[in-house]
Amino acid sequence: MGEAVVAAHNVFVYGSLLADDVVRVLLNRVPTSSAALLNGFHRFSIKGRVYPAILPVRNRHVSGRVLMGITDPELHILDEFEDVEYQRTRVEVSLLESSDKLQAHAYVWSNASDPNLYGDWDFEEWKQVHKESFIKMTMGFMEEQELPESKPRVATYESFYQQDAAEK
Repeated sequence: MGEAVVAAHNVFVYGSLLADDVVRVLLNRVPTSSAALLNGFHRFSIKGRVYPAILPVRNRHVSGRVLMGITDPELHILDEFEDVEYQRTRVEVSLLESSDKLQAHAYVWSNASDPNLYGDWDFEEWKQVHKESFIKMTMGFMEEQELPESKPRVATYESFYQQDAAEK
């Protein structure tokens, strides 16, 4: 019997998945990646959330990176993690090192007219203020995935951050 052919996907990430530690919790590895730019989009902060959203906005761009060689099972984990708030969309990104164009998946915010989107989201600020607790929430999400009746990621996020706030 031969090896099953595993499709390899490229995924453009621009928020919490820019942190290798978060990716490692989700995928049990850190895939090869390359810095990239997504033209025609803007990265927003979301009221009441520590992670960002992107939506199409003319004459704007989002910097991030492309995770390469993502397997079908890994893509499924990312789909579950991004949950119903995002829609996986095919986009074209420009690699910064080579300016090559590449097709990739990106998770685009589902509600284009969401009144909770505002301003710009800052990865450096997120790393300092939210990364540690976000990794704990992500670990809880992955543990939850092992259960027969697992909660969606949004429910895990909301219960984690309510519990986290209560402990402070």
